[in-house]
Amino acid sequence: MTIVQVNYTRPDMPKAEWEARYTDDRARQFLAVPGLQWKIWLDGDAERRAGGIYLFDTRAAAEAYVAGPIVARMKANLDITDLQIRIFDVRENMTTITNGPVPGLAMAAE
Repeated sequence: MTIVQVNYTRPDMPKAEWEARYTDDRARQFLAVPGLQWKIWLDGDAERRAGGIYLFDTRAAAEAYVAGPIVARMKANLDITDLQIRIFDVRENMTTITNGPVPGLAMAAE
């Protein structure tokens, strides 16, 4: 299991205008990303930071996503700045102990 963490600074615009960009169709495109188990959407209002946490079934799938068209569009988007993308391996044993929501890992309480 591999996590991709994406963070960026969104433009200085009213929150309602920014939120209007987040449509159901924008979320649905992630259902077709190969190897993606889930995505958590992030938004920090005060500092205008946004991003996502993504769980992939393999490092290869995570690296393909980072090299793919969705991230390429983010890199080319002049409305976002300070784009940071990191890839992490999941520490499965520790994640199991702390009940992390990772498919295929037994929950500690079981």
